[in-house]
Amino acid sequence: MQPGAYPGNLQLGVWQPVLVRLSLNMPPEERQLVLDAGAVTRTLHRMAQDMVRQTPDPRLLVLIGVQRRGVELAARLAAEVAALGHVDVPRGSLDITLYRDDLEVVGPRPLIGPTVLPVALDGRHAWIVDDVLFSGRTVRAALDQLADFGRPARIGLAVLVDRGGRELPIQADVVGEKVTTGAGDRVDVFIKELDGRDAVEVVRSAQGKP
Repeated sequence: MQPGAYPGNLQLGVWQPVLVRLSLNMPPEERQLVLDAGAVTRTLHRMAQDMVRQTPDPRLLVLIGVQRRGVELAARLAAEVAALGHVDVPRGSLDITLYRDDLEVVGPRPLIGPTVLPVALDGRHAWIVDDVLFSGRTVRAALDQLADFGRPARIGLAVLVDRGGRELPIQADVVGEKVTTGAGDRVDVFIKELDGRDAVEVVRSAQGKP
C-alpha cells in the first residue's frame, strides 16, 4: 500500500471499503466453575450457622449487604438464620461509592445505589455481607460509612468468596469459599435474583494463572 493510501476499491468513482481485521493479541481466558447453584445454597446455609455461632444474642443481629450482590446475599443469609429457628433478622444495604479511596477514578457523576439501615446500630451485632473479598478496600469504605450511622457492639464480615490479594489488614469472620487467583484473574458471582442463576466462576487469563 502506498503511503497515504487507504484499504479499499475505487471503481467508477464509488468507494468500496475493504474490512480489515485487527488482531489485538488478547490473552485467552479460561472459565472455571467454583460453586454451582446447589453448592451456593449449601454454602450460604453453613455461613448462616457460623454467623449465629459467633453472635451471643441473635436478637441483636443486623445484616448489611454491600451494593450490589451483597444485598441479595444478606437477604438469603437472613432467611437461613430465620430457618434455623432464630428471630427474624433485620437487614439493610450500603452503597460505599462516596467512601471509596479512589473516588477520583469513578467519574464526576457516579451511579449511587440506596443506603438503608432499618434499625439503629448502637449496641447491635452488625454483619457486613459482600460477595467477594479482594483488596479489602471495599470493606474499609463500608466500615467508614457505618461509623457515620452509629456504634455497633461488634461488626463482623461475611463474604461468599475470599480470593486473597489483600492490600489492607482486613480478614473475614465467615467465608463461604476460598479461591486462589492471579493478578489478571476475575471472580464472577451470579445471583439468581439479579442474574437468573446461582454460581461462582473464576475467569483466569493466561497471564494471571497462579
